[in-house]
Amino acid sequence: MSEFKQMLDGYRLVTAEILYRMPDHPTLLQSYLWQHYDLEPKYPELQRFLDFWDRELEGPIHSVQVATRRLISPSEMRRADFYTVH
Repeated sequence: MSEFKQMLDGYRLVTAEILYRMPDHPTLLQSYLWQHYDLEPKYPELQRFLDFWDRELEGPIHSVQVATRRLISPSEMRRADFYTVH
């Protein structure tokens, strides 16, 4: 699905800051930024990524902060007719 079609279907650009513990130094936190188009309020794409992280990566997640903004809203959609005057 194209990004434009996703935006029209209600997807939003979601940014998540994931703080996780370093496997060799558990007292240290490292930051990872994830960004993808996703649906509120359940964020299925982010949930799939976090499930993958838990299953495949060694650094346990400490916390996740999510920021999102709707990129296209109905008031921003305007029809424009372009034509050539002869």
